[in-house]
Amino acid sequence: MKTKYDLEERLLEYAANIIRLVEKPPDSRVGNHVAGQLLRCGTSALPNHGEAQAAESANDFVHKLSICLKELRESLRWLRLIQRVPLLKSEPLLARLLGETDELIRIFVSSIRTTRKQKAR
Repeated sequence: MKTKYDLEERLLEYAANIIRLVEKPPDSRVGNHVAGQLLRCGTSALPNHGEAQAAESANDFVHKLSICLKELRESLRWLRLIQRVPLLKSEPLLARLLGETDELIRIFVSSIRTTRKQKAR
């Protein structure tokens, strides 16, 4: 059975996992700061993708996908910092989110390139 590829559902699950992860760092100045930053950028790809789906032009579409990409790249850096410190001890969700963030970045880079190529025709 072939699974349906649904980027919106994948982004929804990603945002939900970010929310789950940011509840785990220690209740400290550093933990709260990093969690807050990750919460903002890690949940923004979902609504920004919705904005891209309602884009008014190809340029608008690329612009909104680029915002998603920027936020995902920022998320990757915060996740890497959490891992490096470490703010969480042996957290499997962190490893999964690092992998998923990388995959989502690749998807958005590819979508932006494809749209730009089609627009150039």
